[in-house]
Amino acid sequence: MTPLEQFLQRAESLMTRLEAVLPPPPREPDFRRSFAFRWRKRAGGMGGGNAWLQPVAHASGIRFEDLQHVDAQKRQIEQNTRQFVARRPANNVLLTGARGTGKSSLIKACLNGFADQGLRLIEVDKADLADLPDIVDLVAGRPERFVIFCDDLSFEEGEAGYKALKVALDGSVAAQSDNVLIYATSNRRHLMPEKMSDNAGYSHSEDGDLHPGETVEEKISLSERFGLWLSFYPFRQDDYLGIVAHWLASFGCTPEQIEAARPQALQWALGRGSRSGRVAWQFAKDYAGKLPAEQP
Repeated sequence: MTPLEQFLQRAESLMTRLEAVLPPPPREPDFRRSFAFRWRKRAGGMGGGNAWLQPVAHASGIRFEDLQHVDAQKRQIEQNTRQFVARRPANNVLLTGARGTGKSSLIKACLNGFADQGLRLIEVDKADLADLPDIVDLVAGRPERFVIFCDDLSFEEGEAGYKALKVALDGSVAAQSDNVLIYATSNRRHLMPEKMSDNAGYSHSEDGDLHPGETVEEKISLSERFGLWLSFYPFRQDDYLGIVAHWLASFGCTPEQIEAARPQALQWALGRGSRSGRVAWQFAKDYAGKLPAEQP
């Protein structure tokens, strides 16, 4: 056997061992089983064959009409999603603001509003955002339109998901996949914390940042990569009561029962320290569930 043949034989043996160690590519799911999926990883997994898209058996049934007093935000995200499923230009969306005001629910309502037009939803935990390139590659050749849903985003310094999301939005040498958008929610407008020390950098110390403005810009650059920003604000008392009335009516309560529930609804909100849509939904379930059996 010649030295070249020996070398090739050893190289082939090495490749065989490497293939046994490396995980296979992510498994493609049966996209007929669901309209919604979750990105799942086995404990200790590092992507590849340890990660997959899991069909959601029972996706949320919330609809646009269920979301009250966020009409402007509803119109904008509905229009953006309509453009997307029609294969027209559309933006990644960041929904920020007060908790419990319908940010996540609006994204789920988009799925229910456009699933019959080919929209699919993929929920990705913040801890798994480093896998975004694998997820995009997995669905890039599909005919459906995919919204990657990242809920309750916020980052601390040095987290891997921060750079992965920034690259996925528009920072990669590869073009964005035409059939993927990212919709994310956060309780804060800028997804990384801004500290007093950032501003203190403007007073040049002996070892201070020579360009403190660039440091601050880096912290807000991720938010700016979302083309559409939707802001949400705390509800007024009348808005909160209107949401309570909507949900009580959905449970079959009569107008008289809804009117009688108003004082208790206000007490419930006072006890929770919030007049959010989530608190209204929770009160309505509690109130309607306690009505006598012959009533709703």
